[in-house]
Amino acid sequence: MPNRSIYRISIAVLAIIGCFQLFTFSKKAINFNFDNETFYAAKSHNYNFNVNFCGEKIPLESRDILERFDKEIIKNTYWHSSILLFYKRSGKYFPIIEPILKKHGIPNDFKYLAIAESGLKNVVSPAGARGFWQFMEKTGLEYNLEINKEVDERYHLEKATEAACKYFKEAYAKFNSWTLVAASYNMGMYGLQKNLTRQKTNNYFDLLLNSETSRYVFRIAAFKAILENPKHFGFNLNDSHRYAPMQFKTITVDTSISNFTDFAINQNINYKLLKIANPWLRNQSLKNANSKRYLLKIPSDEYLIHSELNYTKPDSVTVYADSTLKTLCIDSLKQITTDTISQENSINSDSLKIAPQIEKSNQ
Repeated sequence: MPNRSIYRISIAVLAIIGCFQLFTFSKKAINFNFDNETFYAAKSHNYNFNVNFCGEKIPLESRDILERFDKEIIKNTYWHSSILLFYKRSGKYFPIIEPILKKHGIPNDFKYLAIAESGLKNVVSPAGARGFWQFMEKTGLEYNLEINKEVDERYHLEKATEAACKYFKEAYAKFNSWTLVAASYNMGMYGLQKNLTRQKTNNYFDLLLNSETSRYVFRIAAFKAILENPKHFGFNLNDSHRYAPMQFKTITVDTSISNFTDFAINQNINYKLLKIANPWLRNQSLKNANSKRYLLKIPSDEYLIHSELNYTKPDSVTVYADSTLKTLCIDSLKQITTDTISQENSINSDSLKIAPQIEKSNQ
């Protein structure tokens, strides 16, 4: 019996020592600093700054509105990986989106709608919407985007942004409110107008809508608030952490391209980089039967892994042109004229081959 008592006392002492050490470690952890930043802790946030979308105030004095906005702030503030990636990608893509919005007179805040739609990626929704702005095929065609088996301009950021701006202007002419324009982008103009009429209001914040559209403007406003005030929401971020826009040159093509791999190599890049820079090219070749003019981005060599450049340029690049032998723009910004092509090829041939010596003269 005495031995058992001593055993119990020893266990109790060890437990007390363990609890004390755990308390000491926890206290140190709470006070731990890394790069002069306070150790991370979850917290609620105040909104002592102007919360608005496109200059239209979000009425946080309403308890309902405050709770809905707060919900989106909390859900996104603590979704760290996504916010970090949105912040980084914004440096790469906002410089493309912003000038197009400005050109069309669309408020700059609509760039955050692209985050709500796609996270600044060329994604495909379960319903089949595609690209940064998530156009369905029918809607994309209505706004003059080319969509077929070879080309899908829903993946063309500049052209899809132009199309989105046309929608925004059309919706604003109808609703005269940017928050309603944003809501209509999610549920459609017809559906939104039907709810406005039935509920006898012209204010998004007074509407009872489906759960997705009810959250939609608040999500966009939350992305804006967090990405414009990252430190306020606990993110140690600055402009140096953003990805840089892609550096590229642009070439014009108005003929077919029989093989994008050979075409890319002829441009001193590779197939992967050609498709990353031009995601709207959906195939491995381009027939271009109507000789339409396309602008292709050719990334600079800083994107290449030079130690792995073990390919060689093809002896010739085959392209297909119509009987008028239109000017072909290939291999840098310089042009190869139809006279030069005629000297190297039979005019009546089915394909035109650009001879190696001509390629060298353009390098």
